[in-house]
Amino acid sequence: MRHQILIVDGYNVIGAWPDLTALKESGHFDQARDKLLDTLSEYRKFTGIRILVIFDAMYVPGVKESYKKWDLEVTFTPEDETADSYIEHLTQELNTPLNQVTVVTSDQAEQWTVFSRGALRISSPEFGREIRRMRDQLHADSKRFADMTPRNVPWRPDQMLSLGSFLKKLIDKHDQDNNDGH
Repeated sequence: MRHQILIVDGYNVIGAWPDLTALKESGHFDQARDKLLDTLSEYRKFTGIRILVIFDAMYVPGVKESYKKWDLEVTFTPEDETADSYIEHLTQELNTPLNQVTVVTSDQAEQWTVFSRGALRISSPEFGREIRRMRDQLHADSKRFADMTPRNVPWRPDQMLSLGSFLKKLIDKHDQDNNDGH
């Protein structure tokens, strides 16, 4: 099976998700980026896939910076390189017979470019719907698990320990009787 790699055009997603767009438009780029990274970290934990998030340096001028945060690989491109060109290069490099790259962007030209290089693509709004489906699944799984957990146990913890010890003795006696040929 091929390793799944998700490359996310960070500012494209921020511009497509209403809650992140509101933060960006109110001048809170840092909060929008952090909220996106928190969400992607949740998604990574749920799916287990490798996620690379690429941000244009236009909002964070300076030299190229890469770091790992939230168990994600985050890169700010150099000032003279767009996220699109960086993603195209990364897609070419990572999309191998052992890896399947999917790029998250709503930029049509970028989608066609990465598709021509063998990568899959998903629009930012569609990826937002995928995130909501993941959260709904987590919520349903959590609720189902919580419903299976006994709520009103009629015994105190010390009584539960005694019952556990008694059960262990019964099992040991049963095993011993079976080993003695009875």
